[in-house]
Amino acid sequence: MESLLEGFPVITEIPVAWGEMDALNHVNNAVYFRYFETARLDYFRHISLMEDMSVTNVGPVLGDTYCRYKLPVTYPDTLLVGSRITGVKEDRFTMEYSIVSHKLGKVTTTGTATIVMFDFNTNKKGLISEKLMKAIKETRNGLAD
Repeated sequence: MESLLEGFPVITEIPVAWGEMDALNHVNNAVYFRYFETARLDYFRHISLMEDMSVTNVGPVLGDTYCRYKLPVTYPDTLLVGSRITGVKEDRFTMEYSIVSHKLGKVTTTGTATIVMFDFNTNKKGLISEKLMKAIKETRNGLAD
């Protein structure tokens, strides 16, 4: 299963909850954005983004997000959500997600998001700090824990 997530440095395990299913007996489409959010925050923890934000007061806001549904997911199941950063600019980065179902043994969903750095002191776009940029590069190169 993890071979399906090769190249994703952070993998988050998420159990499917019964209440996430809709009237068609599969996980509702909106729930996948919550799965992406959980994986994104796990990635942020790996690069110490929130700790950096507590010092700089510059942090992440979601610029856009996209989801492609490939296979329906049903309860019970456990999902592995791979996350990685695929592009970095001075004020933003692009994340990519891939969700693998334990039950199906396949990729069920993929997605992307643009994360824009925001300076909460000035209420304007901010820049990625040098410390954070280094952590992003190390994680992309497989050097993070």
